[in-house]
Amino acid sequence: MGDSQRTYLVVVDDSAESRVALRFAARRAAKTDGRIEVLGVVEPQDFVQFGGVQAAMEEEQRLRIEGVVSSAIGEILDESGISANIIIRQGEVVKSVRDYVAGRDEIAALVLGAAPSGSPGPLVVNFAGNDAGQLPCPLMVIPGSLTDERLEQLS
Repeated sequence: MGDSQRTYLVVVDDSAESRVALRFAARRAAKTDGRIEVLGVVEPQDFVQFGGVQAAMEEEQRLRIEGVVSSAIGEILDESGISANIIIRQGEVVKSVRDYVAGRDEIAALVLGAAPSGSPGPLVVNFAGNDAGQLPCPLMVIPGSLTDERLEQLS
């Protein structure tokens, strides 16, 4: 499909629910001849005033996210041959996600994981609430409590 390939954007952090969303998106991409993009956001630190320190923090975040991707979906990537592009942005998380999806027609869906209990998380609250009608693509909210077997059925 080339450049028009269906892309599922997953925002990844250290939470278990983001890993569930990542596994769902990878399975969905494999079944639809698509790909995934993994967005990690480095929130600015109050004490960081030097570019070298910030660059080191961004590189550390990239390596951590690559580790999350490898551990969560490495086998799926190997088996299916889909590609995963990792993007790191700096800034406030909601604004960074909103800015990233703006004007990106190849993004078929924003895939977010919802915490299995309590608040579903700030991204889900924002994009399923206040900004629900403003996204340029569908929003998929994946319950963080889903098992791998159920993810396979649903994807």
